[in-house]
Amino acid sequence: MNAGLECRFCARPLEHTFVDLGMSPLCQTHVSREELNSMERFYPLHAYVCGQCFLVQLGEYVSPQEIFTEYAYFSSYADTWLRHVKDYTDLVTQRFGLRSSSKVVEVASNDGYLLQYFIEKGIPVLGVEPAANVARVAIERGIPTVVEFLGSATGRRIAAEHGAADLVVGNNVLAHVPDLNDFVEGLKALLKPSGGVITMEFPHLLTLVDLNQFDTIYHEHFSYFSFSTVERVFAAHGLTLFDVDQIPTHGGSLRIYACRAGDGSHERTDAVAHLKAVEDRWGVTRLDTYARYARRVAATKRGILKFLTAAKEEGKRIVGYGAPGKGNTLLNYCGIRTDFLDFTVDRSPYKQGKYTPGTHIPILHPDKIREARPDFLFILPWNLKEEIIEQNAYIREWGGQFVVPIPDLAVYP
Repeated sequence: MNAGLECRFCARPLEHTFVDLGMSPLCQTHVSREELNSMERFYPLHAYVCGQCFLVQLGEYVSPQEIFTEYAYFSSYADTWLRHVKDYTDLVTQRFGLRSSSKVVEVASNDGYLLQYFIEKGIPVLGVEPAANVARVAIERGIPTVVEFLGSATGRRIAAEHGAADLVVGNNVLAHVPDLNDFVEGLKALLKPSGGVITMEFPHLLTLVDLNQFDTIYHEHFSYFSFSTVERVFAAHGLTLFDVDQIPTHGGSLRIYACRAGDGSHERTDAVAHLKAVEDRWGVTRLDTYARYARRVAATKRGILKFLTAAKEEGKRIVGYGAPGKGNTLLNYCGIRTDFLDFTVDRSPYKQGKYTPGTHIPILHPDKIREARPDFLFILPWNLKEEIIEQNAYIREWGGQFVVPIPDLAVYP
């Protein structure tokens, strides 16, 4: 039963299951020691696909204010991600001729991880970040930030007060908004009438399916996009997608480039037609393409539990690495608790000393790995596996190995 859920883009009733991951808590609500014996709230983690626009989505069980007003994710703790966004700032500065007279606005600007690189180039910036605790860090670093959720009214007000933007940036935020239509209107409101560009990055739905990335489904992600669907959404709000990059972040993402419809400043590239043809061959508008996914996810769960059970029966010690949102989906869906993972570690001081939501695995400082000398380091942020393996190569001193659960469980010496 979908309890009368409707598509957040086209308002069609949601009738087709994509994958049902059971009940799960909010993935960034890390539990303090004092809260361990208190009740936690769990919500359905059941993703549907719209039979009209083929947007994959979850129901809105919790308001964005409850999820994002106080948030545990700080972008600056991932070195790979910082290198990615620095390269991005170099790319767009050159491509679109940004200079000291330009204006860059980032939506969901987090702790200033990206805007700092525009500031280094002397380009004026403004962050828009709803999480006050995260925005505070950016402001302390000298990055002007408005603590707001973006919508059409907010976008118009920010543009009136701070000026319209030559470049509007949104990395991994499009999935986080339940009122998708109002958000896209907000993006357009921030943008200069002529010559302005919007770039948005988000995980590609095709990669989620093909590489079995079911753990990227969690309540903070309301929607999951193919290029074909996101093009339809933007077009409905007078925005044209004129280019797209396929990038490796988060296991495989898209970076779309948009301008106001009718703006002749930007010609459509061949990449748009090419990707649409790829998605057509994949079956992006066929419901049977989506229906097959749930069976693969269930098989992956059984494989992970089979490995962990065998390792524990052999007396092996297993420690987790990371406490990301995707990791908490995997832990809760598979029922992995301290009977399998002694603890996990995370570089973010905000998470250290707390426990994973739902499964209550202690989150410690990475130094604890050397003390514990585990046989296996179970990598939950698998999209950063190269960085994590390199940083923790010392576990090989005692024969430790790395375990990566997605797309299919693999062990690395």
